[in-house]
Amino acid sequence: MGPAELESSRPLNVRAFFGLPVPEPRRHELEDFITACAAEAPSFRWTPLSNLHLTVRFIGSIEREAVDQIADRIGALAPAGFDLALGDLGTFKRGRLVRVVWLGLRSGTEAASALAATVEAECARAGLVAEVRPFQAHLTLARARHRDGSALPPLPPPPLLEPWRATELVLYSSHLSKAGAVYEPIRTVPLSS
Repeated sequence: MGPAELESSRPLNVRAFFGLPVPEPRRHELEDFITACAAEAPSFRWTPLSNLHLTVRFIGSIEREAVDQIADRIGALAPAGFDLALGDLGTFKRGRLVRVVWLGLRSGTEAASALAATVEAECARAGLVAEVRPFQAHLTLARARHRDGSALPPLPPPPLLEPWRATELVLYSSHLSKAGAVYEPIRTVPLSS
């Protein structure tokens, strides 16, 4: 068996996660806010508009076939779509230093948590290690460039955006690079109306 044949016989692994996409109009409404925050806090890597999403379940490196089966089972359950709206700024810290800057939800929290529980149950059914942290619906805006975190200066208040309907759960593949992660949608699971 040659190198090409050996390579093609290996299962395809992806670095995967399930998320709720932010609609294009809402992403553009956040553009000026993120630009202003980036100017105030350059010690953070701010999320490109194209990467904005609410993570439902990070999976990590997994065989593509296995994560497709999880998506199939979630789709068969036909989880309900729901309305959600972004809320206030929040942070994840290590001590006094901030590691992640995010926007929480002002509506849709319970429905997002229910969807996350459904996804978690299907991940457990597939034999994945359970997520130990409680689910907290949020939209990641920035990560500290330093592993231990950074001090966060005061940031402008986020814009008040209109709610939107979550109509699909997206399975993303994450490709890491020196410039940051690039997220590629690889499957869409419709949420029922």
